[in-house]
Amino acid sequence: MRRPIIAWVSRQFHRIYYHWAGPQTWEVNQFLSVKVLKCPFDLWIYQEILFETKPELIIECGTFNGGSTLYFATMLDILGQGEIVSIDISPQEGLPTHPRARFIKASSVAPEIVAEMTALSQGKRTMVILDSDHSCDHVIKELRAYAGLVTPGCYLVVEDGNINGHPVFRKHGPGPTEALEIFHRENRDFEVDQSRERHLVSFNPGGYLRRK
Repeated sequence: MRRPIIAWVSRQFHRIYYHWAGPQTWEVNQFLSVKVLKCPFDLWIYQEILFETKPELIIECGTFNGGSTLYFATMLDILGQGEIVSIDISPQEGLPTHPRARFIKASSVAPEIVAEMTALSQGKRTMVILDSDHSCDHVIKELRAYAGLVTPGCYLVVEDGNINGHPVFRKHGPGPTEALEIFHRENRDFEVDQSRERHLVSFNPGGYLRRK
């Protein structure tokens, strides 16, 4: 009985944290004075992953105002290696600057961008984060385009699988979780690392994929 109760409580807290408290919690989180729209539990997990896998390149699909890009670049600075390239079709104005960060204004699935990232990733330990358009159709396009760039032992992270009722934002429609269901039927190269969800609340349920 204990596990079902814990799961129920965590889902209820997740809904409260996301919907009702959201304007005072994750929606106003900042990193070095730049807004970063992520759950702090996930940010903690990210720094663990970075220090364990030591990527030389992070490809981030989805920039918005660049808070998470700055976070990752700062972690890479502490590691003393690596760069992050963040891609967004309509990023916000006034993006932060960091010597390890580069921003590209374009669609993440544009053939020329995928080709550029493919070339850039050659010979580098590569990690990919998908956090742009959260529709199922777009996420599965990103998964098909970028999964092959991830180095074995490194991570492909699909963000915001909590929407469309998993357990929040039920009205969204098919999103990252539904795209992952399609992806896992097509691709056997990744395993879901559920240990990354040990804090009980994650905006990326089922989304921490480690390449075998």
